[in-house]
Amino acid sequence: MKTICLATNNQHKVEELQKMLEGHFEIKTLQDIGCTEDIAETADTFEGNSLIKADYVYQNYHIDCIADDSGLVVDALNGEPGVYSARYAGEHGNHDKNMDKLLLNLKDVENRTARFKTVVTMILAGETFTFEGAVEGKIIDRKTGDGGFGYDPIFMPDGYDRTFAQMSMEEKNPISHRGRAIEKLIGFLKGR
Repeated sequence: MKTICLATNNQHKVEELQKMLEGHFEIKTLQDIGCTEDIAETADTFEGNSLIKADYVYQNYHIDCIADDSGLVVDALNGEPGVYSARYAGEHGNHDKNMDKLLLNLKDVENRTARFKTVVTMILAGETFTFEGAVEGKIIDRKTGDGGFGYDPIFMPDGYDRTFAQMSMEEKNPISHRGRAIEKLIGFLKGR
């Protein structure tokens, strides 16, 4: 089985991706390959940040890899928080503060449509491939549920009456933005 590195330090993403890629790859984390650097995400697009991370790992550690950049895009806020989703309130990865800021910015706003978007970049034997996934939904007015991570407690996907944080990983993965991108990646691998 081919070995691939997941270019993320986000343990929640590692768990989600491991579950989705089971049987397709032997998974290595950045820690497994000895990568302790904080790879700067300096692009202004999901595509750019995903490529930066994948390319960094491939060039410096000579291992095939998968990287993603994901975020929440809120229509009424002109696409915010977008590529700044993880650090929307300033401190990187403070989910509660990020959600609090978003809810405050949407106070008294009627249009709460939003989407989670992800771009997955895979570098396999020196070739670069990208896969996109998105899920449409809306931002509810309070945190609901204790599963998931990031903005999951305030995001309700279209066609559901529960937030991502109220769903099990088995329920969320097939409909999530990341799940949809990984499904395209797996379909691509099967067709090779």
